[in-house]
Amino acid sequence: MSQPTVMERLGILADAAKYDASCASSGTAKRNSAGGKGLGSTEGMGICHAYAPDGRCISLLKILLTNHCIFDCHYCVNRKSSNVRRARFTPQEVADLTIAFYRRNYIEGLFLSSGIVRSSNHTMEQLIEAARILREEHEFRGYIHLKTIPEADPELVARAGLYADRVSINVELPTQAGLARLAPDKSTPVIEGAMASIGSAIVEAKDARKRFRHAPRFAPAGQSTQMIVGADQASDADIVGRSATLYSRFRLRRVYYSAFSPIPDASAVLPLQRPPLMREHRLYQSDWLMRFYGFAPHEVQQAADDGGMLPLDIDPKLAWALRFRDAFPVDVNRAPREALLRVPGLGVRAVNALLSARRQRRLRLEDVGRLTVSLTKVRPFIVTADWRPTLLVDRADLRASLTPPKERQLELFGT
Repeated sequence: MSQPTVMERLGILADAAKYDASCASSGTAKRNSAGGKGLGSTEGMGICHAYAPDGRCISLLKILLTNHCIFDCHYCVNRKSSNVRRARFTPQEVADLTIAFYRRNYIEGLFLSSGIVRSSNHTMEQLIEAARILREEHEFRGYIHLKTIPEADPELVARAGLYADRVSINVELPTQAGLARLAPDKSTPVIEGAMASIGSAIVEAKDARKRFRHAPRFAPAGQSTQMIVGADQASDADIVGRSATLYSRFRLRRVYYSAFSPIPDASAVLPLQRPPLMREHRLYQSDWLMRFYGFAPHEVQQAADDGGMLPLDIDPKLAWALRFRDAFPVDVNRAPREALLRVPGLGVRAVNALLSARRQRRLRLEDVGRLTVSLTKVRPFIVTADWRPTLLVDRADLRASLTPPKERQLELFGT
């Protein structure tokens, strides 16, 4: 049987990598080749950004080194018992593909992950070698994100951070019970231990850079992780709590959420249907509430229902506001920034603009309307120079009036 071509393997291994959502390229050190040395850049013009049909950014060449795997995680399409077509790249082929795509202006960098072949250490060495070839032989100065393997030797993981802009280890599932049930080859303490080691190395490298100008950088874009949503019984409240713990313990740059997608020849322990994509979206919104809007984890969890699930028809910020109506209305001319950030419909930029504008004059409702997409959502929760909601915020049907109508699929030949 003939071996698949490079393009055939690229099709297999790019498709196998699509389930990993953590492909953002923000937060790294600024590098370029403007001086005539090296190749590529982590900033500037000339980068083509592409998006998958579900909205995920794929401006990086996102591939697996191989989809062969010695692990048998139930939720993974590349598990060893899965009947999928297998392929493998060499580190040199990964480097060559990255350079070729970059020179064609298709990508801004590389996102490289892999199934586990032979052993965790062997696979980690192969990932590092691909990054080394890019950095040392091609002087590639673009972005590199390496998925590291928690079971690998800590020294190998440390080497990965010297070549990569960002490193990440997937916690896979929100709860330890879910991981033990669906990924028996993986261990929560091992994963968290590897994340702690990376976090310490990042802090130490930053401290060294402050004291020694030429100290090596270590994963300047930090580390991230990903959780699968909907493969186990974890509620949204469980996921929010787990994310908050990961942020505080390991100083993660991002936690990504990936809605479980049914796979071919799926295990009987997995759900038959994928969760709604809106659930993934609500979790990202709750993540932003904690990171940028000053919400404590328990406050975001209070937006969930009795079963711990965030509502799908309204965003978690509005859900919290409806549950805690005594915190409103907020006077946009007097309230502190923290209170304004909790008003549904007001984003960080809008709040900053309001704070700046009110130093010059008293704000009216029309001033707020210029800074928000939906004044209808904002009005029940604010007071301006010419507007007071009176009993509007206490209306029993307030939620219904603020819930967007359900979209209906139109019929091609409907009357």
